Amino acid sequence: MDGNGRWAERHGQSHEKGHEAGAKSVRAVIEGCREIGLECLTLYAFSTENWQRPKAEVDALFELLSRYVRLELDNMHGKDIRVTIMGRLAGLSKRTVEDMTHCMELTKNNKSMTVNVAINYGARAEIADATKAIASRVKAGDLRIEDIDEECFAKHLYVPSLPELGLLIRTSGEMRISNFMLWQCSYAEFVPMRVLWPDFRKRHLHQAIAIYQSRQRRFGGRG
Repeated sequence: MDGNGRWAERHGQSHEKGHEAGAKSVRAVIEGCREIGLECLTLYAFSTENWQRPKAEVDALFELLSRYVRLELDNMHGKDIRVTIMGRLAGLSKRTVEDMTHCMELTKNNKSMTVNVAINYGARAEIADATKAIASRVKAGDLRIEDIDEECFAKHLYVPSLPELGLLIRTSGEMRISNFMLWQCSYAEFVPMRVLWPDFRKRHLHQAIAIYQSRQRRFGGRG
């Protein structure tokens, strides 16, 4: 969800205001995905590299995240939406962990849609953590080396229940993956869009999906 800072600068506002504007796009996109029956939506909210930003901006971002969860949780739960969190929760504040844990616990049995939020997430960290978990099982005698394959590895990712990633949307015109779901995006269709995240609405979601639908996905074959 890229472009909050640039949106704020264009409008003569603080980066914190840009993140607040971006929260409105989160609501619109979740509603849009729910309306068209999308099974799963992952939102990249905060990366392991984002800690390099000014402390005031980071603090404001997590305050906004907690506030958003408190305001929207009942609405998402009422619409049968399950919320999952992907990332290293151990590195977050006690309040953030409590808010996220409550959100996941309340919605864990919902089935209409999954909203997966990547917080303190980095794909390299996820792969490293999965490798450590597999190594620990091998060391404990719970897993044989010859049983380690792609399916086994995928089961040790942060949220192994996620479906295969099909479409990756990058806002603000950026053309890089930025350490996002490197394992899962092997055959995802990449659709960059010039619109800044705070301006992203349902029509942009529909445009990205239309582009996705126009492509022939061959997965290395001839189609």
